[in-house]
Amino acid sequence: MATKRKAYTKMMCAECKKVNYFAHKSKMVKMKEGEQKLELKKFCRHCKKHTPHKETKK
Repeated sequence: MATKRKAYTKMMCAECKKVNYFAHKSKMVKMKEGEQKLELKKFCRHCKKHTPHKETKK
């Protein structure tokens, strides 16, 4: 029996606006009230530095 695949999210650099990462969003991640999108500080290979990456549309 085939299992259902988890949905993934795209992570886009806040500075250069390029999609660098694809991640699975855990249901256990609790967001702050009023905050809808996941934001992480990740390394951007285009900017060559650590920048905030936000979740984007699929």
